[in-house]
Amino acid sequence: MNRRLIVLPVALVLCLAQAAWCETPRTWLDANLNDLVALYRHFHAHPELSFEERETAARLAKEFRAVGAKVAEQVGGHGVVGVLANGAGPTLMLRADMDGLPVAEETGLEYASQVRTKNERGATVGVMHACGHDVHLTNLVGVARYLAAHRDSWRGTLLLVGQPAEERGAGAKAMLAAGLFRNYPRPDFALALHVDASSAAGTVGYLGGYALANVDSVDITIRGRGGHGAYPHTTIDPIVIAARLVLDLQTIVSREVKPIEPAVVTVGSIQAGTKHNVISSECRLQLTVRSYAGQVRQQLHEAIRRKTLAAAASAAAPEPEINISEGTPALWNDPELAERLGQVFRRELGQQNVIQAEPSMGGEDFGRYGRAGVPILMYRVGAVASDRLARYTKAGEQPPSLHSAHFYPDAEPTLRTSVSTMAAAALELLAKRVKKRVATD
Repeated sequence: MNRRLIVLPVALVLCLAQAAWCETPRTWLDANLNDLVALYRHFHAHPELSFEERETAARLAKEFRAVGAKVAEQVGGHGVVGVLANGAGPTLMLRADMDGLPVAEETGLEYASQVRTKNERGATVGVMHACGHDVHLTNLVGVARYLAAHRDSWRGTLLLVGQPAEERGAGAKAMLAAGLFRNYPRPDFALALHVDASSAAGTVGYLGGYALANVDSVDITIRGRGGHGAYPHTTIDPIVIAARLVLDLQTIVSREVKPIEPAVVTVGSIQAGTKHNVISSECRLQLTVRSYAGQVRQQLHEAIRRKTLAAAASAAAPEPEINISEGTPALWNDPELAERLGQVFRRELGQQNVIQAEPSMGGEDFGRYGRAGVPILMYRVGAVASDRLARYTKAGEQPPSLHSAHFYPDAEPTLRTSVSTMAAAALELLAKRVKKRVATD
């Protein structure tokens, strides 16, 4: 008779021996989901802009302390770090972003945000969690609560991270610069999730490799010589130069970038002038630029500069100003980690509710933690109840997208899926393991 050793998670062994003892994340949620939904509604109703997440950070720090974590605040701005140690073992980082968007909410929800504030330019704007960060925050608290209440099921260290300024692409960089991986346990793995505004609640999607794009913001100021609209020959019209430039920029992707390489150049804003018959002295353009490969990213930057300078030179205009800022690197999910946790998701939700996600040209600064040498996975969680999706389909409409004033997740099924899958992933990565002899002939 041959004998071989099989290593099993101790929680599974104990559950097999005493089924009543075993409380899975999904069964735990049966008794705790209502409290999480109430917390979600609090976060949703009290959003704060990037770099201004004071109250959000304070509440998150309170929640971390409540589960027994040692907490540090003001890490890279309003960043919050909680360390929950539970014996020798790996370190797992779980991250949630905290900031809202300058969007006036139009969902009509009873807990809709009524927040109004001044933005960095002094204009009054509405503020809304239009990108699901309220779900991300609540999910992190839910997973931390579950793991803190089930310490016998895992060993190692949880690094709980509330990150500021994701919408500006700056929060991860700031926290890393402030010593996140130097002053606190360096993670062996890092997980995050993002709500998906077009997928059914109860489903998740994941993808190894490139999942989200390099993102750069480009600000261009075309300078001219202002004057009377009736005498254009005495002026250098920056609006005409900008109009030419907008069209020229579109040829970068269509005629300069290799067709199989993903790339986007979008002019999102063009502003100039004050009156019908006045030619302004300058015109401002704002671009978002997306790519995956580093070489393509650099190619786009250089082409934008070249075409901008050429457009100005063609009209004998002064040299324009070109600023590239708020850059976020592409997010690369560790393929091995993705496949390992994909199996966990399928066990948790069923094969039919787990999909291989497609790459997106959206951006996320969670990728910076991967660039710092930590295997990462960001996965997507469906956020719209199936019956609501069906109504949109029947009406021939698309559901509201992220960043829309009309977007909202269906909190209960979304949180049930997010907390159960992330907690199950954490138990996989931090599992206590025992050796059990199995006889084989």
